[in-house]
Amino acid sequence: MRLLLVEDEPQMADALATALHRFDIIVDHAPTLAYAREAIAQSLHDIILLDLQLPDGDGLAFLTHLRGTRDTTPVIVLTARGSIEDRVNGLDVGADDYLTKPFAVEELLARIRAVMRRPAKVVPMVARVGRLEFSLDNREARIDGTLLDLPRRELLVLETLVRRQGRTVLRSVLEEAVYTFDDEIQSNALDSHISRLRRKLMDAEAEVEIHGIRGVGYLIRPAL
Repeated sequence: MRLLLVEDEPQMADALATALHRFDIIVDHAPTLAYAREAIAQSLHDIILLDLQLPDGDGLAFLTHLRGTRDTTPVIVLTARGSIEDRVNGLDVGADDYLTKPFAVEELLARIRAVMRRPAKVVPMVARVGRLEFSLDNREARIDGTLLDLPRRELLVLETLVRRQGRTVLRSVLEEAVYTFDDEIQSNALDSHISRLRRKLMDAEAEVEIHGIRGVGYLIRPAL
């Protein structure tokens, strides 16, 4: 799971990131709304943890705008503003849950699990490129219904590419999707994953192409 933590208090952000990493959750930290907008534009997140009092604006206004763009990424508000009016306002403008500081990490994890179990998150979603079908809800790749057996990191690369098919995905975005902060990344590790993935797609006659844009990233599209 990958989440975006929008929190301006460094100690709080570091403590949360450290705790969540122990549960194999990749955390992108945005200390301001400007950073949050950039992170949302560059990466796909399973959930957003959103503080409300940020240096460059109000989190509720940000959430209102996010929902106005039809972005349905689940959002859990994390804030010291815990009045009934604050909670109602947060839920009314599009928050999926509202947790008042201070809180226990165990409760946050339980709320994340609860939000991710909701029906809106389990509707099957299938991305298609050429003869490749990629199920986004359970990370399964199939060619004409036949399961394509791929290691976890190759699956993560493929998922990141198919979610943005036809567009160049930056190397940094692919690396963030595949590796945690604690992983030691060799300079050619991503290219090796891509090379093996290309070969397997070709052998399976998926009729897709993964193009490398030198110094920038990769894109996937139907074979011409």
